[in-house]
Amino acid sequence: MSDAVTREFLLAFWKIHILHHAEEQGVYGHWMLEELHRHGYRLSPGTLYPLLARMARRGWIRAATPSRSREARIYRITPAGSEVLTRLRASLAELQYEVTPTAVRRTSRTARKSSAAGRRPRAAR
Repeated sequence: MSDAVTREFLLAFWKIHILHHAEEQGVYGHWMLEELHRHGYRLSPGTLYPLLARMARRGWIRAATPSRSREARIYRITPAGSEVLTRLRASLAELQYEVTPTAVRRTSRTARKSSAAGRRPRAAR
């Protein structure tokens, strides 16, 4: 697979990752670079900052204006971004199920059933 093809797919993963963290606590550029690096993604500020700007233009995230010029711009998810993230999570779950080999799905399903069987039933309400 060429680097251009890999990068095209990784851009989508990075956007989902950004939306997820913008929903959780908000993100700023340097922290996001470190977070993506921790997950094995190597990208430069020259890639990340235009990506954040594009996501903001689309209305998925919004940057708070820092009170001082040296403070980081904190990006938080918007209602439109939350809708996008909800749709993406559903699509990812469906895709994961589809591309996961049957044997792995069967093992996972068996593990879920056995852990559910070990739980105490809820009291009647």
